[in-house]
Amino acid sequence: MEKKIFLWVLSLTLVALALALILPGGRAPDPNPKLPWDIKVDGAGGSEVFGLKLGSSTLQEARDILRDQGKVSLFVTKGGKPEIEAYFERIFLSGLKADFVLVLEGDEEILQQIHDRGSRISRTTEITRKVEIATEDQLLVATFPIKLINYIPQANLEAELLSSRFGEPLQRIPEAETGVVHWIYPDIGLSIGLNPEGKEIFQYVPPKEIDALIDRLNEAEKEERVVN
Repeated sequence: MEKKIFLWVLSLTLVALALALILPGGRAPDPNPKLPWDIKVDGAGGSEVFGLKLGSSTLQEARDILRDQGKVSLFVTKGGKPEIEAYFERIFLSGLKADFVLVLEGDEEILQQIHDRGSRISRTTEITRKVEIATEDQLLVATFPIKLINYIPQANLEAELLSSRFGEPLQRIPEAETGVVHWIYPDIGLSIGLNPEGKEIFQYVPPKEIDALIDRLNEAEKEERVVN
């Protein structure tokens, strides 16, 4: 009788221990955590974050790491070039929950062909159209490298916490209309958009591309002022 009680208690203990080791979403702890502040730079203008090398890791590699297929669409802005984005919603990665939006890199001519074969064209804003990618192009798109990662954590992050993780930014770019302030870290290719009314947005690019990202942020702010 005592042996049965001992085995029963031991079984409950093992079950409790197993549950304690499981992270949200039913996944075991990642032996190689992929955290938003763990950015590796290679000294040649490249970087790696979330286990993905910007400019070389593909959409399929991201799907393998995130364990999700995501939703892939092509966007065209007025007078702009086609751009493909992959959206991953409410992903648990290394114990943190966030949305991911990956911007893919592809030859302009190929992107135009994908656009022409697409369907269900809809307008998301006055200047942006969204195109659903044809089935026959899905495998091709999965081979495209990732040029930019947008990371949107579910939790609201305070400036103090970000400073403790990343240090003080080299530059701050404010948005007058929204109150968002972009913290710029050129050495690691990172912009963090602090939003007083919503979610923060982390944008990761290779450090060698940070000037182009800064230009886009400044241009967006100018356009915002013109519109308003």
